Amino acid sequence: MTEQYQHKARKRFGQNFLHDAGVIDRILRAINAKSGDRLLEIGPGQGALTQGILSSGGQLDVVELDKDLIPILNQQFAGMSNFNLHQGDALKFDFATLNAAPRTLRVVGNLPYNISTPLIFHLLKNAELIRDMHFMLQKEVVERMAAGPGGGDWGRLSIMVQYHCRVEHLFNVGPGAFNPPPKVDSAIVRLVPHDVLPHPAKDHRLLERVVREAFNQRRKTLRNTLKALLSNDEIEAAGVDGSLRPEQLDLAAFVRLADTLSEKAANAPVAD
Repeated sequence: MTEQYQHKARKRFGQNFLHDAGVIDRILRAINAKSGDRLLEIGPGQGALTQGILSSGGQLDVVELDKDLIPILNQQFAGMSNFNLHQGDALKFDFATLNAAPRTLRVVGNLPYNISTPLIFHLLKNAELIRDMHFMLQKEVVERMAAGPGGGDWGRLSIMVQYHCRVEHLFNVGPGAFNPPPKVDSAIVRLVPHDVLPHPAKDHRLLERVVREAFNQRRKTLRNTLKALLSNDEIEAAGVDGSLRPEQLDLAAFVRLADTLSEKAANAPVAD
C-alpha cells in the first residue's frame, strides 16, 4: 500500500482524497450497492469507496482522469472480475458505451469541486439511463441543489436538477475527512431521476435558456431579464407576474414561461 500514499493530490484535478473510515462506511451504507447492480464511479482517486462497492458484488465501471492513479487502482482491483477501469475525462465520457439498460445505472463519486456543476449537467443529459446518483460535493452546492423558491440559494442549478431529479441532502462531511483537507465543508447528496417528470417542458433546452437568462441578473425583474425572449404580455399570459424577481418563481412557473417561448417559436413566421 505504500505506493498508494506516495501519490500527491493534484490541485489542477481538484483532488481531495477521502480517508475517514467512518465517513466512507456511512457513504457506502447510503449507496447500499447490491450484487445485481450496474455502478459507475467517477473519480475513484485512491479507491476509498471503490473497495466497498466492489465487495457488494455489483458490476463497477470507474472513470479516472489522472493517469498516475491508474496503476494504483489496477494494482488494487484489476484482478476482480466486476471491476472495469476507463482512463479519461468524465465530462467527455459517453455513458451510452456502458450498455446499461434504462434506469439501471447507479452513479457514485467524490466529485472534484471545480467540475461538479458541469459534470452533473452532463449526467442529466443521460438521466434516462440512471437509477440514482450519490455524490460528495461542496456543501454549498448541495444546499443550492436542494433549495426551494424564495431564497438566495434557489437558482439555475436548483431548477434544472429538480426538473430531472428528486434531491436528498443526506449528511455533511467536515474537511478533516480528506487529505489534503479542503477549505470548505462537504455534503453527500442523493439524486433520483423522476420516473415521470412532475413539470415536463415542451422543450427542456428552452427551459434551460429561460432559466439562464432569468438568473443572469437575479436582482432584476423578470420583465427586464427576459425582455429579449418574451414581452411582458407574454410573461403575464403564462400566468407569471413580470414584476417578480426570478428567485420568487417555482419550477412550474419557469416551465410555463419556457412553453410560452416554445409556442412563440412554433408560431413565428418562417422567412423566405
